Amino acid sequence: MRTAVTAAQDLPTQGASGPAPSERVEEHGLVFGGFAYQCRIVRQPAPLTEPLLLLGGSSQNRYSWQGHERWLSPLCTMVTVDLPGYGSADFLPARYDIDFLADAVAHMLAELGMPRVNLFGGCFGEVVGLRFAQRHPSFVRRTLFGGAAKRLPDLYTEAVPRLTHALERGSIEEAADGLVRLFMSNPEAGRVRKHAAVARLLRNQFLTQTPDEIRKAVEHNTRLTTHGCYRPLPVPRVPTLVFTGEYDTLCTPAMGRELAATMPGSWFTTVKEGDHLVTVERREESSDLIGRFCTDRSIEDLPYCNAVERM
Repeated sequence: MRTAVTAAQDLPTQGASGPAPSERVEEHGLVFGGFAYQCRIVRQPAPLTEPLLLLGGSSQNRYSWQGHERWLSPLCTMVTVDLPGYGSADFLPARYDIDFLADAVAHMLAELGMPRVNLFGGCFGEVVGLRFAQRHPSFVRRTLFGGAAKRLPDLYTEAVPRLTHALERGSIEEAADGLVRLFMSNPEAGRVRKHAAVARLLRNQFLTQTPDEIRKAVEHNTRLTTHGCYRPLPVPRVPTLVFTGEYDTLCTPAMGRELAATMPGSWFTTVKEGDHLVTVERREESSDLIGRFCTDRSIEDLPYCNAVERM
């Protein structure tokens, strides 16, 4: 393991609210299967629960959760990661499947000396996180999945060829507009907090991708459509929560329920006034929901959630 500890003020802080003190933030460089990748740790010296591992979507990186730190870092140590093929990690050819990424997560936790974690996986992070929990159940204390599904949404499989062709021919604005339409709900579906602001942020993020990020995005789509997103393997019998925004049109609430039903004894809920990007649109509320579940506090009758369903 190659490790470099970097002060928080030297790290990207866009979108951060209340960054963790610099002495608590670590950056670690690791290598798995010949591919270099990086993780970020915000240490909590007096944790109330196990470390929280956050696996975000394909367009997120290890800094994307800084804005959640003010609510989550007082509870526990936080871990985020750029797995091989994503963020600033090495490019990963599509022939490397989800099992490889799941095993990279296990490699990271073993190298960091973290025998058990609370696992959150959002969107693509759920695909990797669930496979990790299936293949390495001893690492998992609790699981939470947001914007999740056990099958590739039709919207995604229909959009991939168009988006891939647009990216390959350099039509970045066309691709950015398509990606915003894919990830965000139609404004007529219902009121979504910060919908316009998040749409602008997302579009700008796609427009400013580097050639390396575009290459990785194309390979990511190839990886998912080639290998799929779900395998019906046993799941660890640990407390599990699946949630999404009530107006999620990519991984719909019905798809979330379908996934939750594969995990006996799990809970499912939807967050009011949110869509697929609920963890961005309702940052404080999604952090509170995650934190409550990880510390065994009640998630019933929360003002920002619809009814909690026991599967």
